Amino acid sequence: MLVLTTLPLDLHAEEEDPDERSPISTVIFGSMEAGPTKTFASVGMKRALGGALAGSGFRLFLKAGTSQEQTRRQPPNGTTYKAESLAMLGYEWRVGSSFFALYAGSDFESEQRIEAFGPSLITTRYGARLQADLWAIPADGMMLQANAYASSVDHRLWARLAPGWRVPAGFYVGPEAEAYRASDYRKLRLGLHLTGLRLLGLEWRLSGGWQRTSDRPSEAYGTLGLHWLR
Repeated sequence: MLVLTTLPLDLHAEEEDPDERSPISTVIFGSMEAGPTKTFASVGMKRALGGALAGSGFRLFLKAGTSQEQTRRQPPNGTTYKAESLAMLGYEWRVGSSFFALYAGSDFESEQRIEAFGPSLITTRYGARLQADLWAIPADGMMLQANAYASSVDHRLWARLAPGWRVPAGFYVGPEAEAYRASDYRKLRLGLHLTGLRLLGLEWRLSGGWQRTSDRPSEAYGTLGLHWLR
């Protein structure tokens, strides 16, 4: 499985020359996921309101996505199409290259199930979402990344924790753990990550490991993430 996800923001502000570049106020991200039973794609942005991302302040967070997956493991599988979007406002506290952010806002999902035999079923859900993001440099050559959210849509909870240590090439390497829970679904991932690789004007994250879900046998996973600062 291949996943492209957003990255936590690490501006490396100490390496930017303010006389040569205007302050960065926006980070744009995209995501894709492809597997044997599911495909997913999304796009989003985080923007500083009334300032730059290098300083503390209010943030606007927007994201929209769509997916296609099998409705059931056994044939006839059926197909489920989903569209989701969220809009949140929050505040981000920054100290050097470290930050902690809290967001709150709306969460929306539309789901269409197409059965092999029988009528289609369309469901629309509206809810509220709370999200927290942490990127910290607790010691020289070490980073700690933590993200979590709770949504009233399907009672969803998600969290990821990933410490890392800087290697001579300039990026971080370390373990990661991720957990997700909805009303009728569970997922747990354990793996390794490579974070902070700079290539083609973007910052990348690579990770992989093993995942266990409540509806499929255990299997390997892989992720590829990026963000673009503007």
